[in-house]
Amino acid sequence: MPLYAFKGIGPSGKPVNGARDADSPKALRQLMRRDGVVVTSCELSKGGTAKTTKGGKGLSRDVDLGGLFGGVSKPEIANFTRQLATLLRAGIPLAEALGALFEQIENVRLKVPIGEVRTAVNEGSSLADALGKHKKLFDDLYISMIRAGELAGNLDTVLARLADFLDSSQKIRGKVQAAMVYPILMLGVGTVLMAILMVAVIPEITGMFKQSGKVLPLKTRALIGVSDFIRDYILLLVPAIIGGIIGFRAWAKSKAGQPVWHAFILRMPVVGKLAKMINVGRFARTLGTMLQSGVPMLRALDTAKEIVSNVIMRRAVEDAKKAVTEGDSLALTLKRSGHFPPTTIHMIATGEKSGQLEQMLNRIADDNEAEVDRQLQRMTSLLEPLMLILMAVGVGFVVFAILEPIMDMSTFGGRH
Repeated sequence: MPLYAFKGIGPSGKPVNGARDADSPKALRQLMRRDGVVVTSCELSKGGTAKTTKGGKGLSRDVDLGGLFGGVSKPEIANFTRQLATLLRAGIPLAEALGALFEQIENVRLKVPIGEVRTAVNEGSSLADALGKHKKLFDDLYISMIRAGELAGNLDTVLARLADFLDSSQKIRGKVQAAMVYPILMLGVGTVLMAILMVAVIPEITGMFKQSGKVLPLKTRALIGVSDFIRDYILLLVPAIIGGIIGFRAWAKSKAGQPVWHAFILRMPVVGKLAKMINVGRFARTLGTMLQSGVPMLRALDTAKEIVSNVIMRRAVEDAKKAVTEGDSLALTLKRSGHFPPTTIHMIATGEKSGQLEQMLNRIADDNEAEVDRQLQRMTSLLEPLMLILMAVGVGFVVFAILEPIMDMSTFGGRH
């Protein structure tokens, strides 16, 4: 039975959307009408394309559903993966498990592709091939592990490991983002406050200083100069700053600029160490999880390389893959790059010799994630007072630059 994604008006008059099996658009409208929903548009989902009908007038056109799949979060994917593993471990057949999950998914951007995957599996396709048609939701790592699990006959175990991996990746990403929120917020608030002072407040206060004809202190003259410059050129400064940020981001992502910027990040005192730990943790977690799931080493290295966000360290992994292809040790090749910590190299070498590389890689990932957590907490605890001190220094400079000439004028006036 075809699967339709629909939009409509619910019984309360509010917009609703979802997905449902029906023989035809007309049958879908009849089914939804029984639930009190008036369907305004529907899409027949099959193979990544859809036929859209609107208002019951029979108008149709081909639509690419790729843009529909952009609003699914990583936790939703992880939750789906873990639930599928649980159902398979309970002995429920794959197609039936997919059908059960399809019924309870509320996000239409996930519900529609899972419905397509269920249909493909019912028609005899492998789960990996069916998921491979939705690359925007399921990346190469996900599909490679599913394929390995199907071949090895331990799909439920692989799905559980994959869910753990997704949860772990999201956890470390969330911690990094949370650690950056406070300093960025404080910087933004401080910038806005200083801009208001410079453009609106300081010109009003310092106007009387200019009229007095007295020689003002150096800091007051500097403050007036900066205030006048910002006020006169603010319409040019704002677009210039925005353009500079956009230009820098474009350069940092370009083929020529990315290696330079990423190499600079690795050389930074605190940020460089943190970037290394994050990338080493990602690499180790990905490679260890894939090897445990039965993915061949070379394919696992190919996928793990893409997880490493720093291009300098990514090149080191690529060189390691070439060396492993020629029979060299993974640990020895990574050591030559100089970007992987000695402890990591030693643990990988030990895992290669003992035949427990997967366990060692997961232990490396655990250690790095724990250390990243500690470093982020330390940075956050240091950044909070540092940002407050910087704001206090800025405001204090402005206050003293204004008060000093006022006090001088009061003293001079008192003598007369």
